[in-house]
Amino acid sequence: MARFTDKVAIITGSSNGIGRATAVLLATDGAKVTITGRDAARLEETRQAILKAGISATNVNSVVADVTTAEGQDLLISSTLDKFGKINILINNAGANIPDSQGQTRTKCSIENLTKMFQLNLQSVVEMVQKVRPHLAKTRGEIVNISSIGAGPAAQPASPYYSSAKAALDQYSRCAAIDLISEGIRINVVQPGFVSTGFSTAARGLSADESVKFYDLMGSLPHCIPAGYCGQPDHLASVIAFLVDRKVSEYIVGQTIIADGGSSLVIGCHAPRQ
Repeated sequence: MARFTDKVAIITGSSNGIGRATAVLLATDGAKVTITGRDAARLEETRQAILKAGISATNVNSVVADVTTAEGQDLLISSTLDKFGKINILINNAGANIPDSQGQTRTKCSIENLTKMFQLNLQSVVEMVQKVRPHLAKTRGEIVNISSIGAGPAAQPASPYYSSAKAALDQYSRCAAIDLISEGIRINVVQPGFVSTGFSTAARGLSADESVKFYDLMGSLPHCIPAGYCGQPDHLASVIAFLVDRKVSEYIVGQTIIADGGSSLVIGCHAPRQ
């Protein structure tokens, strides 16, 4: 029997990258999945990737929604319950290092940018946890929040608002983990480093080809990624799947798993001013 047979998972930010890889992995391992994002075309690409893996369309719930809005959150939850009847797993993957609308960088970014950064990377997670909590309590469910090595402890001067939001997410996750474990709900965190998804290059305005070159360069620099190569979405999906598989990780509660090829141990890649 597949390890996630009879499990239902919501994966936010699953129209690309880590979210897409996680949705495909969980689905191929038996889970029924709700995938979601704001871009309908990219979300359909995720759905097709799941179907091409041999998964029945009846096991996929595709929802175009903005997870930062109450309407989007409610639609994700209600449509999942309507189609699958329960929720076992919540993976809060949606997040972004949002460019400043005025083109400012570093600590000169606007307060508007700060607000948007926290709304997506922290507030939407808090709201989803609050709303899904009663359903996960019924199933003794799992939550994994996707953070970043940008949360620290090393300073990230190029992205102080994003890094601060992720640091807040980490502490919220620890606090919530202790609060919810009495209801049988486990919360853990994954901190990715560089992953070849386009995430780290979107804020820089790089093309697809330039993005590939950027990630290849990072992987070639031992002071950036000691492992010698840039991570792929599948690497992170495997870590997330481990954490939502209670049979193998049930005694892990409120912990942060760093998956970065060793970057956080030698983190000098933020030092050059770009």
